[in-house]
Amino acid sequence: MHGLSETRPLTIGGVAKLAGVSPTTVRFYERAGVVRPVSRTAANYRLYPPDAVARIRFTRRAQELGFTLREVKELLTLRTDGARSCERVRETATTKIADIQDRIRSLQRMGRALARLAEECKTHKPGSGCPLLEYLENRL
Repeated sequence: MHGLSETRPLTIGGVAKLAGVSPTTVRFYERAGVVRPVSRTAANYRLYPPDAVARIRFTRRAQELGFTLREVKELLTLRTDGARSCERVRETATTKIADIQDRIRSLQRMGRALARLAEECKTHKPGSGCPLLEYLENRL
């Protein structure tokens, strides 16, 4: 088993196991440009650098905080460019906080609207159409 201090390239299965994801997820992150194989074996298997594990773990944690893949790649660049610009990271986080707060307000508006429509469904007269379905049909 490969350790995290491993310096040899890792197969996709090794990266997946150490990062706690599936090989399909590793391939997804490869297509997204988060990780890249450094070489291939004689049997044409991809070999990834040992830091692929850390990059995938970093990406997963950042996504849990609401960052998009584009934003994660930007953060990864800041993490590896040597400058580790904390100010730029803080600006990115502040922007993400504002985005999350906007989404929360939007979700709350949707929740209130849906609750209102669901209440109308509860009190509609037999034989009349369902208010929620009518609302959805009229919004097409």
